[in-house]
Amino acid sequence: MTAVQRSSPSVPFDAFLRDGFAVIPAVLDATQCDDVAASTAACVADTPGTRSLLTHDWCRALAATLRAHPAVGALIPAGHVAVQCTYFEKSVDRNWLVPIHQDLSIPVRARVEHPALRGWSEKEGTVFVQPPAELLATLVAVRVHLDDSSAHDGALQFVPATHTRGRIDAAEASRLRQDGPVVTCAVGRGGVLVMRPLALHASSKATGTSRRRVLHVVFGPPTLPYGLEWEHPAVVDTVGNLGPRLRGDDGVASD
Repeated sequence: MTAVQRSSPSVPFDAFLRDGFAVIPAVLDATQCDDVAASTAACVADTPGTRSLLTHDWCRALAATLRAHPAVGALIPAGHVAVQCTYFEKSVDRNWLVPIHQDLSIPVRARVEHPALRGWSEKEGTVFVQPPAELLATLVAVRVHLDDSSAHDGALQFVPATHTRGRIDAAEASRLRQDGPVVTCAVGRGGVLVMRPLALHASSKATGTSRRRVLHVVFGPPTLPYGLEWEHPAVVDTVGNLGPRLRGDDGVASD
């Protein structure tokens, strides 16, 4: 049977270390959610998502706010920078399922020839590569939920403690999911799901009538091995600056 996790604010650190994921409720308030949603809508074409939001000042402000939150910041290693922000929108009209997998690719500035690097690809004009699992294990992703996300909305499902197994092939991933347990992470509006990209996860199609808008912000070490460089690293301090109104890219408060 699939369990549903709603982590208490007092236990996210232990859950994150043990399982590779944790839910932290009420990180953003309703006004902040509205402002992030409006800023996102201004940047996204008529598609279910994009991978390139970190170039915008409002998105970097969001990353700083996440870092400054006591419970969220405790799960992000000191010195890590925001390296990518991806937007997903799932609804009845924009619906898909994602099979069990690990997040294995990172966005980099240019291709580098090295035997440790594989799986080169290009998406939305950005180069992606699959580095060794040792590097992927250092990353932390923070998924900001702009809407309530339940099992009916295609919430993420995890196989706990799989983030410590390194790279897992498809057959083993399928077996681990079948053996379980599988935990569905319901997250309320303004809450976040913090995860290790190597934790096995999947999502089902939405079966309800609501929207599920999520910003997936990845934090990683400021420098990369093998001569790689991040595509758009955003150094964020520990002082959140996502106020009641987001600042636009021109430095003027957005309405």
